[in-house]
Amino acid sequence: MRKFLLSAFVVLSFFFYALHKGVEGKMVNAATTMEQGLGLATVAPTLAPEQKPSPFSGPGPSPTPTPQSKTNSNSSPAPTPKSASSPYRDGQYTGNSADAYYGNIQVAVTIVGGKITDVTFLDYPKDRSTSVEINSQAMPYLKQEAIAAQSAKVDIVSGATDSSRAFIQSLGSALSKAS
Repeated sequence: MRKFLLSAFVVLSFFFYALHKGVEGKMVNAATTMEQGLGLATVAPTLAPEQKPSPFSGPGPSPTPTPQSKTNSNSSPAPTPKSASSPYRDGQYTGNSADAYYGNIQVAVTIVGGKITDVTFLDYPKDRSTSVEINSQAMPYLKQEAIAAQSAKVDIVSGATDSSRAFIQSLGSALSKAS
């Protein structure tokens, strides 16, 4: 009886450990595997072996992240007049911080020639390994989609729903300041 209880304890301990590790770091891998099995495109950029994904930029050399100073979202740069064909004024506009469940997302958008040319993440959930893994895959995709769409109307990234919704909210508030 004692051996049975000890065996049951070991099995249950292993089960809870595996469950904890699975929730902590394997959720994104399972989603990626499932997407690949269904023939869906992956969202992670192709990187050289020595590069690590950076949430601050898309493919290419990763800049060293520097702490961003908090900007007052109520103040905006002196806007330039917008052209008749463009919905946005040139400048850099900071969006409001939006809740992404495990943290906040805040973006700044750069408008040049009336078009979105860059989206910078000022804040994003990065205190959990799962959040870092999810956002390192989702953020370059969201940035790319926003530039391509020239609006905050982007697709939600599967597996990063809360981050995607917060990105859309923050980018939308930045673009409303640019209008």
